Amino acid sequence: MPQITAPSALRHNWTAAEILDILQQPLLDLVYQAQTLHRQYSASDIQLATLLSVKTGGCAENCAYCPQSAHHETSVTPEPILSVETVLAAARAAKANGADRFCMGWAWREIKDGKAFDEMLQMVSGVRQLGLEACVTAGMLNDAQAERLASAGLTAYNHNLDTSPEYYNQVITTRSYGNRLETLDRVRRAGITLCCGGIIGMGETRLDRARMLEVLANLTPHPESVPINALTAVAGTPLANQPPVDPLELVRICATARILMPQARVRLSAGRSQLSREAQVLCLMAGVNSIFYGEKLLTTENPEQDADRALLAAIGAL
Repeated sequence: MPQITAPSALRHNWTAAEILDILQQPLLDLVYQAQTLHRQYSASDIQLATLLSVKTGGCAENCAYCPQSAHHETSVTPEPILSVETVLAAARAAKANGADRFCMGWAWREIKDGKAFDEMLQMVSGVRQLGLEACVTAGMLNDAQAERLASAGLTAYNHNLDTSPEYYNQVITTRSYGNRLETLDRVRRAGITLCCGGIIGMGETRLDRARMLEVLANLTPHPESVPINALTAVAGTPLANQPPVDPLELVRICATARILMPQARVRLSAGRSQLSREAQVLCLMAGVNSIFYGEKLLTTENPEQDADRALLAAIGAL
């Protein structure tokens, strides 16, 4: 494959065939290449990010992986939106525990103007005043909303591609792939950084994974944050019976993301509670430089903070 030798040579013209070749090369060669670029381009620290569900359940989208969808019968029930005071108290606790990025999620198809959005803006401003990075995920938005979020100080907006354009309709039918790309464009035009990644383990092929990475890596500029999620199969969702992801497949996609987008924060996200300590360390070697820190990722389990701190201390990363 063509080698990346300088920041000016960062590529935005990858092909799926090139990416598939990278993804499928011998694992130790892949990890070595990713680690080499990681040391050359990326922050050596491991950023700790905490994610809070501000509005839980009742989402109008039918994402097949999501227990918060109103289309699925799961153990997640709709809850009232958390107050500004409750969210900022959680942000202060996250900072005290060592996080420096605070992410907030709303189970919405799209942002609508009104009291809830006004409170979102207050939350963003309050999180930034605490000295934390602030990230929001709340579905689609319009240009004016993106600009208001930017004015409030929002660091990043999360809106994942989830999978390839070709496999997308097997997972979601209430929103198009084009809708997702339009949202990313609005966020970028407002001057907010992008947090955009995907999920593996939903029945897709390696080619689908390569195609998803192709779309991400050909965005100009690359997303500043790339969360990599392994499916957490939840009872009541259409993907409840999917087998667990092979941890080495997770290592492969993390390493490939690092090679394609060497300056991004690659975030090991959902599904980490299913990984051994050794598998997590291998992902870090493959170029991951952020983890989600806290007992919950919206509604799914995440390793306990004490376990994360012990792991990071064991490898000298604290």
